Amino acid sequence: MNNIEDTEVIQPQTESKPAARPQAGRGFWISLAALLLAGAVLLGYSILSGIGLRASAAVQLKHQADALAVPTVSVIHPGYSSAAEELTLPGTMQAFIETPIWARSSGYLRRWYFDIGAHVQAGQLLAEIEAPEIDRQLQQARADLETASANYNFAKSTAERYQALLKTDSVAQQDVDQKVSAAAAQKAVVDSMTQNVQRLLQIQSFQKVTAPFDGVITARNVDVGALIDAGANSPGKELFHEAQTGVLRTWVSVPEDNSRVAQPGIVADITLGEFPGRIFRGTLVRTSNAIDLASRTLLVEVDVQNPKGELLPGAYVTVHLKLSGHTQALTVPVNTLLFRSEGTQVAVVRGGRTQLVPIRVGRDFGNQLEVIAGLTPSDQVILNPSDSISPGVAVHVEGGSR
Repeated sequence: MNNIEDTEVIQPQTESKPAARPQAGRGFWISLAALLLAGAVLLGYSILSGIGLRASAAVQLKHQADALAVPTVSVIHPGYSSAAEELTLPGTMQAFIETPIWARSSGYLRRWYFDIGAHVQAGQLLAEIEAPEIDRQLQQARADLETASANYNFAKSTAERYQALLKTDSVAQQDVDQKVSAAAAQKAVVDSMTQNVQRLLQIQSFQKVTAPFDGVITARNVDVGALIDAGANSPGKELFHEAQTGVLRTWVSVPEDNSRVAQPGIVADITLGEFPGRIFRGTLVRTSNAIDLASRTLLVEVDVQNPKGELLPGAYVTVHLKLSGHTQALTVPVNTLLFRSEGTQVAVVRGGRTQLVPIRVGRDFGNQLEVIAGLTPSDQVILNPSDSISPGVAVHVEGGSR
């Protein structure tokens, strides 16, 4: 019994089961998984956002590049010229009367009395020519005239006596006719000798060189002792050159397009570089009434009074013709022109692209040029176009048209 009691009761052993994870451990792993999932989502969103931003930036950059590739130009509309216009043209002044003075008698220059710049009057003595042979010829002609006159007087008195004797039948009619004819022949000789004397006197008068009109001596080409040859077979030599400068002619070539308004009587102001700020008033007095085939211009004459002699013949002047009756015309600045082998052109913007338009240029107003054909008031003309500009190029207009 005691053994039984002392014997330990051995219980059958069963397999031990692992203890279950605490609830706190499961929550940690769930949170970690959630965090990882959120991080993955955020990472994917970031990657997708970055890709989208880069794509958007690329598109924007492309748009900017395309915009920068299109040049921007400044344009202007053709304007209208003023109703009271002024045509400015170059001109050359000339003396109203101008002539060279030649010698009509051969010999040596004995003396001259006026040099260049001298004011002389018509008929005033300019120089004297010494021609002794003419003086000797004149003396001989006078002697021949005296001989012929004596012969004529004798023949005349003889004819008168014979006519008186004929009344008494003392001489034959034949003798009377011979004496009368002889007297007539001697009369003709006297007339011839008289004309020869007059010719030599006129030649002798040419030894005194005089001014043909009131004016100014502009050239003296001989000096004392110079041989003067006035022979018919030689070109001779100009002694003096005289000009009348009280009124000056100004010759101007008016373009054919303006020839209709260049009528006699219109006002023409004249300016010169040596007289800054001064205006000399002139008048268009006549035209050639013909267009020059070479220059396609009309030659006109503008007269200007020059009482003080301030204006000089041969001077280069600028003539301003008042064309108040001229119709208005389109004008463009000179910095819009293109000079190509095809002619004068301008670049215009039509439909957002460039076009090269040939134009026909009229008058020159300085900074502006008249356009006769090729443009309309609504055209957008490009200012300062590049020499390499070509048609069909897309452009942006800076600030719209002006």
